[in-house]
Parts: sequence; C-alpha cells; structure tokens
Amino acid sequence: MKPGGRLYIAAAIALALWFGSGSPVEAQKPIRIGASASRTGAYATLGQNQLRGYQLCVKHTNERGGVLGRKLELVVDDDRSQAATAKTIYERLITQDKIDLVLGPYGTPMTEPVADIADTYRMPMISPTAAATSIFKKVREFVYMMASPQEVYFEGAIDLASRRGLKTMVVIHHPATRGIATGAVESAKKKGLKMLLVEEYPTGTTDFIPILARVRTPDILGAATFFDDSVAVARQLKTLDVNPKIFAGTVGVDLPRFYEILGRDAEFVYGASQWVEELVTLRAGGLIPIARQYPAAREFVDSYRKEFPGADLSYHSASGYGACEVLVEAVRRTGSLDGAKVREAILQTDRNTVYGGFKVDADGYQIAHKMVTFQWQDGKKVIVWPEELAPGKPRFPTPPWSQR
Repeated sequence: MKPGGRLYIAAAIALALWFGSGSPVEAQKPIRIGASASRTGAYATLGQNQLRGYQLCVKHTNERGGVLGRKLELVVDDDRSQAATAKTIYERLITQDKIDLVLGPYGTPMTEPVADIADTYRMPMISPTAAATSIFKKVREFVYMMASPQEVYFEGAIDLASRRGLKTMVVIHHPATRGIATGAVESAKKKGLKMLLVEEYPTGTTDFIPILARVRTPDILGAATFFDDSVAVARQLKTLDVNPKIFAGTVGVDLPRFYEILGRDAEFVYGASQWVEELVTLRAGGLIPIARQYPAAREFVDSYRKEFPGADLSYHSASGYGACEVLVEAVRRTGSLDGAKVREAILQTDRNTVYGGFKVDADGYQIAHKMVTFQWQDGKKVIVWPEELAPGKPRFPTPPWSQR
C-alpha cells in the first residue's frame, strides 16, 4: 500500500458514511432527553398533557435541524403517578441509560424526590408544573421552576372578591397543593377577607360532603384540586345546594373535560391557570403586549391540534413545550451538553416562550411568569383577571343552582 493509502481509504469511508446518511445531523447519534411521565395513575390526564408538550417540542426542534448538529430523542417511562417510581426512573436514566439531558416529571409530588436526583448528578432539570416553593428554596443548584408559584393561584379570585365587597372565604386543598392554601390565607388577609376554614383532604378523597357541610355559606370557596376531585367538589356543592358567590378551582377546572362532564353545572366556575388557549385569541385581536409575552402561541396551538387530534390542550401541554424550549436554547447557546455550562445558561435566560415569561433567580425560583383567572361562560373559558388581559367581565354573583 502506498504511503498515506490507509488514510485515504479511511477518508473515503468517512465521506461515504457522511453522504449516505443524508445530512450531518443524521450522521451523529441523537441527543437523548430522559423523563418520566404520569401515563397512568392519579395524574394520568395532566401528566400526558405535559408529555405531549415535550413530544411536540422535540419534533419541532428536529424539523428545524436539531441542536449542536444532532437530532433529539425523547426517552420516557411511565411513573404511574408514584413518586418513588419516578425517582427510580430518573436514577436509571442517568446512571444506566446515560441520557444526555433531563426534563421534569409531572407536578410537585413527583418532582420533590426527583429534584434530589438531578442535583446529585448535576443534571439541569426544568420542571414544567411543580409549583411548590419548597422544592426550589432548598439547597439545590440544578432544578428550575417554569410555573408561577403555588402561593399566587387564588390571587385573582381573591382580588375579584375583594373588589365586589365579599367578606368570607373557605379553602380546601390536597396535600400537594398546601402552598396554594397558604398563599390564599395571606392574600385574603391583605384584602380584608375572613378565612372561615382551611381544610386539607387526603389523597384519593371522593366524598367532600362532610367538609363542605361544615361551612355552608362562604362568600368565596377556593378548591385547590386536581381533576377528579374538582369534578366531585362541584357535584357535591350542587347536592348540598351550597352556593358561594365565587367558586374557584385550580388544576382540574382548567381542562375542557371539566365542562364536558359537568355541562351547565360548570357555568360560573372560576379557574386559576398558568396559561389558557384563549390567550391566542387575544393575540389575534392585536394586543401587542400579549403577542410579545406569548410568541408563537398560535403556531403551537395549531400544531398541537394537528399532532394530537382530540387530545386535551391545557397549560400543562404549553408548559411542557416551554420547558423543552428553554432547555434546548440553553444547550444551543453554550454549544455543550456539560451540566454546569447548561445550568449557567438557564440561570441567565430571560425570554418569552409559548407558555409565557421565563426567568429564575439564583435558587431556580420563577420570577417572570404570570397567571390568569378565567370563568366558564357559555361553555368557554373567558379571562376575567388581570384586567389588562381580560376581554370579558365576571358574571357575578353566581346564581342559585336551580337557575343555571
């Protein structure tokens, strides 16, 4: 063989592989992003919504050429809505599967133990839906909040109540939404409302009548609930003929299925939401500040409907997409998958995603994202707070059950 012949052959093989692959992106192994998803169990509806956001973001990123010259691959396992299972999955993804990046599981209960795993292995993890302040105010360096904190969930409903002269409030909450109750107590105090009862109910509760019967006449009832419990509370309020002037829920009230199941009984119910599809309508109406705060929201909604026909679209979907957006951009800006470098890029991020603002403090605590309060009116979610985003007005007070 002539001198340099071996090098020539190696180069020829490399070129053949290069051109045979179709593109430099396809010639390299994909960047693997690991996550658990609540595909089954108590949080399945909401967890799958978040997962669809991840999936759509990965698809769009790959269609635009990937990142660092490589495609993305999403590696997901079902945590069955169990915190211990989620923790095991992330430990395996990082130590055995050797994934390159991670995204968070659904919600506070799964994120709390998983946050320790991400921090131990120095894997930057953006959490789309965990809103418990305690997760991010611990000594952790690699976990970041996407959502507004739990403490502000009822801020809109309480402000609306105060402006209309209401005086008393009751809050019921799940163990995982304790922060929402704590925030409601503080917000009510500032607005001059008297808190008649704050009651925590155990996971799996289906009968809320004993709690609701204890205080039958609050001006405002705040239910810090997920999905099944939000439907149960609404039904049992009707059974007892308890009729607060404002009934406000959290996570479950936001889903289209809430209205599909309850029908007219969902009318007048207020919901606290991190993001609603109706913001796209506001954008289309020419409100420039909204267009800037939620860039590409129309494209996201249209793509989601096309990719997942008939599937729920909730703020969990938008937050999943937004978290993936932020992570991908951090990798792109650093030009690296090194955890420490990606961490610094995330801490320096100040941008608007399809989900809204993202900016965290040194603890990874969200300081830019804003919530909205809506009311179900004629089968549609109408934003009623804050005023600068509110195309409609609250239908107040809520009429008796017999008149809905």
